[in-house]
Amino acid sequence: MSLLPLPSHMGDALPIQPFADVLTFLALRRSASAVTLTGPGPSDIEVADLLRVAARAPDHGKLTPWRFILLPTEAKAAFAGKLQALAESRGDAKAAAKLVKLKTPPWGVAVISSPIQSDIPEWEQILSAGVVCTNLLYAAGAMGYGANWITDWYAYDAEATAILGLKAGEKVAGFVFVGATAEPPLERVRPDVSTLTTTWGG
Repeated sequence: MSLLPLPSHMGDALPIQPFADVLTFLALRRSASAVTLTGPGPSDIEVADLLRVAARAPDHGKLTPWRFILLPTEAKAAFAGKLQALAESRGDAKAAAKLVKLKTPPWGVAVISSPIQSDIPEWEQILSAGVVCTNLLYAAGAMGYGANWITDWYAYDAEATAILGLKAGEKVAGFVFVGATAEPPLERVRPDVSTLTTTWGG
């Protein structure tokens, strides 16, 4: 059973209200290492919920300049096998070893940036795809799963993206991997926001 409220409809009023629990979640959110993720992964209903939340990304012009390629366990294993063969054909042991992040988690999804010819700048469309990845990461965490957003060589390699099924002009915004965690991830160093912040003075 879905944990989400029923979908809203065009023109529905969506009141702005405080959600203290959401702020707490965001303040403590931590990605889990992909190599620590294990089964079970999300159910079909949870996957549908993840994608529904992901699609509520800011999208200037309502272009939907992104799409999803699901990588459930068996499909992900097949994809990893093809990438393994590609790396080995090149004698690239380092690339083959990096596939552990793809092989280990029980479930994944590739978010594909698909910019559309429009008056909306391509940069804004690419940013929208990045927000989709962020939404997936946050939604998975809110469900109680560990999640990790990665790219690695197979997000940029032309032969690898051809195996994935990308079209001309498309790029991998990220692979988001989701699964159960045996133990909580440890906090990492966070930036000192004060050193990154200025106030415009005219």
